[in-house]
Amino acid sequence: MPPDFNFIMQQLAWLEPESHSISGSTRAAVAMILRKASAGLEMLFIERAAHERDPWSGHLAFPGGKVEQGEKPRQAAERETIEEIGLDLNGSVYLGQLADIAGANLPVWVSCYVYGMNGSNFTTVLSDEVGDLFWVGFADLVDAKRHVIAPVQFADKILDVPAIMLPQPGKPVLWGITYRLVMQLLELFEKR
Repeated sequence: MPPDFNFIMQQLAWLEPESHSISGSTRAAVAMILRKASAGLEMLFIERAAHERDPWSGHLAFPGGKVEQGEKPRQAAERETIEEIGLDLNGSVYLGQLADIAGANLPVWVSCYVYGMNGSNFTTVLSDEVGDLFWVGFADLVDAKRHVIAPVQFADKILDVPAIMLPQPGKPVLWGITYRLVMQLLELFEKR
C-alpha cells in the first residue's frame, strides 16, 4: 500500500528534530511538497535557473533559501516557496519536519519542512531563480534501478556521488542535500 499523509505525519512526529547552529554556516530552510495523484504520492522538485554566481545553478532542489534575521526556519521555507514558485502553503497540510542537514561542500545548515497538497488545483509562477518545476512519483523515487553513483560537477570539481536518475528526460541527477532529504523521507517508509 502506498504511503499517505497520515502515515508521514505520524512518522515525522516521532523525529523531534533539534534546531542546530554551526558557527560560520548559513542557515537555510526548504519546503518538501507532496501531492496526492491518481498513481499515488508525488514530490515537487525545482530545477534552479542557470546563474553564474549561484553554486547550485541548474541543480535540482526544493523551494527554499536563506533564513532572514528575525525569521524562524519554517517561515523562511514558506516565504521562499511563495517567492520562488508562487505557491502559498497556507492551503496545504503541514506534515512535519525532517532532521536538519549540514552541507557537505558549502557551509550551510538546512531545515526541511514537509507539506501535503490535495489535488492539483493550484497555480505556480516561477521566479527568475527557478528554471523548471515538475512532480515525480514515489514509485520512481524508490525504484532501485534509478539509484546510482553518478559524476556531478560542483564548482570546479567532479564528484562521484549517490544520486537518483529521475524519469524526466534531460534533467540532471538528484544529488546532494536534496537527495539526502529525499532519502531521509523514504527511510520512513521502510518502517511500514
